Amino acid sequence: MKETISTRMGDGQRVFMSKTAIKEDLLKGTKDAAEKGSIPELTPDDLEQLFDIIAEPSRVVSVSPGSEVIVTDDGCSMSFYSVQDSGGVGIPLSRLQAVLTHERACAADTTSIGHGDYSFKPIKPIINYETHEYYNASMLTTVPLFYGAQPNLGLYFRPDGPFSNPWELMKQGEIEASFQAQEAAAEKLTRDIVFVGKKLSEVGCEGINLDTAGSAGDVDFYAALQAVVALKQAAPEMGVEFGSSGEFIMGMHGEIRFDGKQVAGMYPHQQVKAAEAAGVDIYGPAINTDTAKSIPWNLARAVTFVKQTVSVANIPVHVNVGMGVGGIPMLDEPPIDCVTRASKALVEIGKADGL
Repeated sequence: MKETISTRMGDGQRVFMSKTAIKEDLLKGTKDAAEKGSIPELTPDDLEQLFDIIAEPSRVVSVSPGSEVIVTDDGCSMSFYSVQDSGGVGIPLSRLQAVLTHERACAADTTSIGHGDYSFKPIKPIINYETHEYYNASMLTTVPLFYGAQPNLGLYFRPDGPFSNPWELMKQGEIEASFQAQEAAAEKLTRDIVFVGKKLSEVGCEGINLDTAGSAGDVDFYAALQAVVALKQAAPEMGVEFGSSGEFIMGMHGEIRFDGKQVAGMYPHQQVKAAEAAGVDIYGPAINTDTAKSIPWNLARAVTFVKQTVSVANIPVHVNVGMGVGGIPMLDEPPIDCVTRASKALVEIGKADGL
């Protein structure tokens, strides 16, 4: 074995580390996750297996035959026609052409469609157009077709929305007013998600993806969960995929509760139980990447959180593996060496059901 091993930092910079340094970072990474989440560390065997994955000399690695998992996505087909600063390549394709290319040329397990402004609030006024686009795509695809969008509670606050900005209210010491603004916005967000979801179910939507839930804190996450409860009552056959925005739910409100549990402070192994209680069919944890730390450190953290999440989950866990999450560097176009190593580790050690 070479004296040094090629790996990367969390910002994508290539670095060469000794075997000892990598093993030290693996141990530090799993300890950090265990301490923050109050969960078990990876076992010595897990850490040795993870080291072997990182030290593998090939540029691209893969799982063993028979260990393959399903891959879902949050708008991968959009990468064909979107611009470079959104991680796309700018090919002049329509949405439908991109979806079909993703399915037929890339052999996708699932595919998805979504509006360019990937949030529920701007979708609501054009839902008739979106249902028409979804219906046409669903008639031409064979694999499951999801419709995706973000809850994005921040769009409901001024200057973009009708409600007072809670962060400005907090700065002014108006804490109760801040809470009220968040709660009122959450009610509107929940109604909008349910409205869009019901319209999609009317044209036979196979699955809806609530992507990046919790991006504006605990009330954002709560509103998305409440929407799932209502959607499962109105359209029980429509699948729901629910992806978190990060490993830790920020307490922008702090007192909001779902299913009797405080939402603020939830880590992935707690988030998945809330998702189950709401009726979610597939849960996607997002483990944040620290750009100042090595990929061995970041990946050990991600695998530690995911292993615990899968161990307590009663629904499939599809880990978010992309720009700045899941042990992947924070880059618009993540390097394939890191993507494949993270994928292999999350499946073989973390026991993820999908990616």
